[in-house]
Amino acid sequence: MRLTTKGRFAVTAMLDLAMHEIDKPVTLADISERQSISLSYLEQLFSRLRRNGLVKSVRGPGGGYRLAKKQTDISVSEIISAVDELIDATQCGGQENCHDERRCMTHDLWSSLNDKILEYLSGVSLANLVASQSEDRKILFASRLGTQKPGTQKTDSNNLNSQIQPQKQLATA
Repeated sequence: MRLTTKGRFAVTAMLDLAMHEIDKPVTLADISERQSISLSYLEQLFSRLRRNGLVKSVRGPGGGYRLAKKQTDISVSEIISAVDELIDATQCGGQENCHDERRCMTHDLWSSLNDKILEYLSGVSLANLVASQSEDRKILFASRLGTQKPGTQKTDSNNLNSQIQPQKQLATA
């Protein structure tokens, strides 16, 4: 399981847009130059981001793109979903036919991992990413379910959170 270039580039481009749209719209050519992403690829991504209400286009001289919502209201998971990217650790794509057309023994494990990844990415906003770049440091993003310190575990064995630390450090590109 891994996030493909489409999802990574979409998040990178949205972060660039958020950091540079302060007083005027940002052109895809500028994002392309700063991030070394092909202009035609950005056009495809921004078409999807626009259709999903994350960006809006400004036409004419001085035109480009702006965020359609506040940075705090756009999550990383929303960006990834907008470009039709799936994050799926299951071998079967959630179809439960991974082992001779039946559900494999570890399906629930990988399905739970999908849920945790989605939960984490849903809790990271574009504003969090901008802050991490602006302050030139990594930021710890806490899980919505708790503020437990890394290295500690809850004792509830029925809760998957007891197996995964709720705070992870985001490595910025």
